Amino acid sequence: MQRHKVRFLTHGRRNARSQQRGVALITTLLLLMLMSGLALAMAWSTRSDMLINGYYRSFRGSFYAADSGLNIARQEIQNQVMKDIVAGWNGTSVTPFANPGQTATNVDTYIQNTYAAYTKLNGSGQATSSWPADYKIQKSVVGGVTQPFVKYVGCTMADGSACAFPVTTYYKYQFDYSLTSIGQSRGGEAATMQDRGSFFVTAPLSAAGGKTSFAAWGMFIDNFPICTGGTLVPGTITGPVFTNGAWTFGTGGPYTFTDPVGSVSSSFGYQFGGKNNCDQTANPTDKQGNTSITPNFQAGFNLGQSKIALPGNDYDQERAVLDGIGVSGGSPISKQDLNKGLLDINGVAYPNSGATSGVFLPYTTKDALGNTIPPKFKGGGIYVEGNANITLQPVGTSAQLYTITQGSTITTITVDPIANTTTMVTGGTAQVITGVPTQLDPTTLAPKGYETMLYVNGNVNSLSGPGEGLPAIQDHTALTITAAANVTITGDIRYKSEPVTTAATQTTPIDTLIPANDTRQALGIFTASGDIQLNNGQADGMLQIDGSLATISNNGTGGIVNTGNAIDTLTIVGGRIQNNIKNINTTTRNVVFDKRFGGGFAPPWFPSTNLAAGAITPGTPVGSFSRLQWINRTPFD
Repeated sequence: MQRHKVRFLTHGRRNARSQQRGVALITTLLLLMLMSGLALAMAWSTRSDMLINGYYRSFRGSFYAADSGLNIARQEIQNQVMKDIVAGWNGTSVTPFANPGQTATNVDTYIQNTYAAYTKLNGSGQATSSWPADYKIQKSVVGGVTQPFVKYVGCTMADGSACAFPVTTYYKYQFDYSLTSIGQSRGGEAATMQDRGSFFVTAPLSAAGGKTSFAAWGMFIDNFPICTGGTLVPGTITGPVFTNGAWTFGTGGPYTFTDPVGSVSSSFGYQFGGKNNCDQTANPTDKQGNTSITPNFQAGFNLGQSKIALPGNDYDQERAVLDGIGVSGGSPISKQDLNKGLLDINGVAYPNSGATSGVFLPYTTKDALGNTIPPKFKGGGIYVEGNANITLQPVGTSAQLYTITQGSTITTITVDPIANTTTMVTGGTAQVITGVPTQLDPTTLAPKGYETMLYVNGNVNSLSGPGEGLPAIQDHTALTITAAANVTITGDIRYKSEPVTTAATQTTPIDTLIPANDTRQALGIFTASGDIQLNNGQADGMLQIDGSLATISNNGTGGIVNTGNAIDTLTIVGGRIQNNIKNINTTTRNVVFDKRFGGGFAPPWFPSTNLAAGAITPGTPVGSFSRLQWINRTPFD
């Protein structure tokens, strides 16, 4: 029985195997069909991707070719226009362009003839290994030249008198252009690009003569030796710029000059490392390896100019407090002079033996016959003996408030030209004086207007407005603060009404005059013997000073120097006038020139120089583009 059972079981297994024959073959065929389908799908997908990528690559190549064509043609416009400048132009009998309209026509013809046929991008130079593509200029229009903007020598003031400031003159030409470029790659795809804008040529001139306020410069540096390790801090500087030395630029950031740049040196310095890696050249740019230094001289530059003479002292400013005139002939102010001209809050004269502290005003309580009269103001400002902290603040619609702190003594002086009063308060004592500080004409002694000299015979340990972003200088207030030693600025000092724009927009350049805000407000800060120190106490690291800052004197060593925390952005709306460049420890420094200071108007009794009238000196013309429109026209063709 067992034998039959085993035979039966064996026979059953054989029947099962015979029924499964062919299943493996079918499975293999099915898998083969599936793999074949996947392979075909992958091949088709890859082919489609390659076609798409090839088309995209060709299209992008065409796009870049068209755009490169625009850039090449635009650069050629600049090359051809600048090549047409008359050699030896002098600004008077010979102008930079003999016929700017003909220049535009010639350039237009050159562009059309040179780039009418397809030109390969990878033919030479840096493009030899680029993707093969061609471009041509389908349409070129160079023309629409406006009349040159000319600011010429011999300007006059509103009252008809001659301008007494360095007359920076220039020619400015505008060449309008429109370019249409077609790019084509090896795949046959084409792209069309359009570029429209203007090319400006500014050809600077310089001439000077007469008594000139240093406020007429946006930046003036006396001592700036070339390639000695120090470089100019990057940023935007508007207004005329000059140095009795040389300008040395570094690699730390962009430099933008919106007005002519001048120097006694006939070369610029370009410092790529330490002072031993510094090039000296008259070229407006320089390059080492892959590093370029390219200052943007928007109004050109004048090198090899005559040296500017510096003021010898601050005697004019100190004397201006006493008499409103300020012309001292170089004589120092004696204690006897102060005794004759100044009284304290109680009507007591400045001591003949001198004083160590106190606030004094030039007023009188006697008439010419010695009779007692109500207090009457008779000079040009405020005299502070000793070190002091000063806060400036407008009050109401017309008054200017000065808060002067010396130790535990706080003195406030409120000057109100509308009420025609000057009020001095110390502790519980008040003195109301008829009249306000006034500047007098040195020749006729006629009043020139409400203007104030605040002279500190010591250090100004803190100078600021009432708070960050708040106004410090009242409308119609013209003020110069002069210290015998250092002036330390600890916070914002701003005009109540900003006379110029402090940032550029699409329609308005930086430092554009705002006529509605011009109330003849002005601030000057001056020291002949010390520094203007920055000790910014504002939490955000920003600092704005509206006014012209001067640390200047003959053989002086003064400069603007940071003695506190690092400043993120320092903005000066006016100008900076220094004997020496010093460390301002600032990431970005912007000097926005107050253009009113370039027309004979300046802070009262601001330091000045006498410039001999000389011949007009032409500078180096520069070109710049203003692109108004850049369009990819391909989707619409």
